[in-house]
Amino acid sequence: MNKFKLGVIVNPFAGVGGSVGLKGSDGDDIRAEAFARGAETRALTRMQRCLSLLKDFKNSIEVFCFAGDMGELPARDANLNYRIVGCAQATPSGAEDTISAVKSLVSESVDIVLFAGGDGTARNVADALQQIGAPNQAVLGVPSGVKMHSGVYAVTPEAAGEILLCLLKKQLVNLQACDVRDIDEVVFREGKVKTRFYASMFAPVLPQFLQQVKNSGATQDELVKLDIANYLIDNLIDDALYIVGPGSTTQVFLEQLGIEGSLLGVDVVLNRELVAADVTATHLANLVAEHRGEIKLIITAIGGQGHIIGRGNQQLSASIIKRLGRDNIQVIATKDKILSLSGRPLLVDSNDPELDKSFSGYQSVLVGYDEFILYPIGIQ
Repeated sequence: MNKFKLGVIVNPFAGVGGSVGLKGSDGDDIRAEAFARGAETRALTRMQRCLSLLKDFKNSIEVFCFAGDMGELPARDANLNYRIVGCAQATPSGAEDTISAVKSLVSESVDIVLFAGGDGTARNVADALQQIGAPNQAVLGVPSGVKMHSGVYAVTPEAAGEILLCLLKKQLVNLQACDVRDIDEVVFREGKVKTRFYASMFAPVLPQFLQQVKNSGATQDELVKLDIANYLIDNLIDDALYIVGPGSTTQVFLEQLGIEGSLLGVDVVLNRELVAADVTATHLANLVAEHRGEIKLIITAIGGQGHIIGRGNQQLSASIIKRLGRDNIQVIATKDKILSLSGRPLLVDSNDPELDKSFSGYQSVLVGYDEFILYPIGIQ
């Protein structure tokens, strides 16, 4: 019997800048700064979470990968059969190693290239396929970066595993060209979102498992954002610590308070005054530990994708979310943003699968002045 040939690539440093407020992980200087701030890697464990779902098909799969933390370690930890086809030439590994790994895997005629990273990694994979003239190679991303606007990523590591299971069970899965988008990290750190179409790659598409390309939010009704902001302000609790997530909708709330927050960072407010701007996960954890009163979290959904936790706000660690409890989390969004989901659920990807499952069900969403809707949160 022919085995399913699975190519595995891990960008081991993907996402290290998220929890420490660096808005990305591209570049040696940024990675060094991230580790100096206490960042921890997460791409390896997220790939292992995906691969662990394949254990019942162990004898039907052969994994091809680079040595060590570029693929071997999660394949080994998932107890899958694997073959090493190369190794990184740089320490730490970089974009050229990712490109080299893609070329090696395609030369082994893998059925699909499974990679863990962010939009920069997706761009590297696309570059490699373009260089070797393999535009039809199937790929699938395990989301592990800070920012993931590209449509080749599953919504969670487990969702990527579910897509692979459908293929292994020989179910019919559409293979479609999906956008690879990239963001200018320099202007992103200045509080501006500038994305562009970079390339397209073919990915297996199951709508409940594959994320949508991010909506820029440009068509959202600014008056509705003001209504939401004014309702929040009219109902602020004295001496409560408010954690405010990134996004244009939360930014309006801060602006109406007269606070200059960080559009793409996590800010902290107490008694209508800014306590800390653009906090890291460690700084936020310290503020939460020191506060003796109520603590609230205000977050919004990413337009088009629907993620409320786990995309661009990794400063909100699983431990902090557990400390708050779901009752102290207020999701805000305009109706246009909710409608842009086309019925797809809101998503949580906290890097703690058990915590993610606890969010399954319906969530109250503030969509106007004293106007709420119940909307589902789907856990993949």
